[in-house]
Amino acid sequence: MKKILYSPGEPSGIGPDLIIQLCGLPFWEKIKIPIICIADKKLIEDRALLLKQKIKVCTIEDLDSINSNKIGTIQVKEISKCKNTKPGKLYKSNAAYVLKNLDFGIDQSLNSQTALVTGPISKENVISIKSNFSGHTEHIQQRTGSKDVLMLLGSKKLKVAIATTHVPLKKVPKLITEKLIISKVMILHNELISKFKIQEPQIKLLGLNPHAGEGGKIGTEEKNVLEPAVVKLRKNNINVSMPMSADTAFTSKILRETDAYLGMYHDQVLPVIKALSFGSSINITLGVPIIRTSVDHGVALDIAGSGKADIASFQEALRAAKKII
Repeated sequence: MKKILYSPGEPSGIGPDLIIQLCGLPFWEKIKIPIICIADKKLIEDRALLLKQKIKVCTIEDLDSINSNKIGTIQVKEISKCKNTKPGKLYKSNAAYVLKNLDFGIDQSLNSQTALVTGPISKENVISIKSNFSGHTEHIQQRTGSKDVLMLLGSKKLKVAIATTHVPLKKVPKLITEKLIISKVMILHNELISKFKIQEPQIKLLGLNPHAGEGGKIGTEEKNVLEPAVVKLRKNNINVSMPMSADTAFTSKILRETDAYLGMYHDQVLPVIKALSFGSSINITLGVPIIRTSVDHGVALDIAGSGKADIASFQEALRAAKKII
């Protein structure tokens, strides 16, 4: 049976709030695919009380013995106990709980009938017990033994992917190699076809330097690394542009003729999609043997437990997971 697993992420944040708020709406049944929450039952019950939401929480043992979604009912798979269920403050004692739930979701999603949707995590908290943790994307790559991985954020307005993710800006130039760019563009091209059903993807490649290096006058990475990579990619019939200046790449005309952008670093493209689509965009992990989508926002400790969490991105992540699966 096709199903979606939801890992709410940081228990002190709004991850638990999202599913509690959503399960009371008509969307919960209309999506027509079972959703199982990987969480401590007590956490969900405690948060529901705080949110003044009357819900029923059913624990399940076998993921294949699940029911269709019913308004006001959440099906929960307990993997670990949450040490502290209070919202609004990070507790180091909860870090292992977050990782165990996430790892279970990743492992189960290796089954082609199962998709994983993730809520926001606190990297700060997870790093307290796993020093090399840098985010969902890299952890999924490691857990699945994938050769390469690509983070893509998408909305109805645009799709942006990132060649390098959570690394200091000063390290980015050394990481941008011809091999890296070829790998990332090929993942993007192939999965735009397989996951998004775009037959002939049009990809725009952004330059690393201002004005895409301006012919080598403001940097040589475009001339020495990016352009040779594009030449090789085009020989494989991949429609990718020569490096473009990021300051003009998102004009309305170029947006209309582009299926996805590949930026060189995190803050080169994410501010654009968040300015245009924050709250309605999603994060999708490409290049791995699982279907994983996620919300586009953080843990929001300041509003956790208040009932003010916006569920729009969560809904979009669920819709995308269902469509892909």
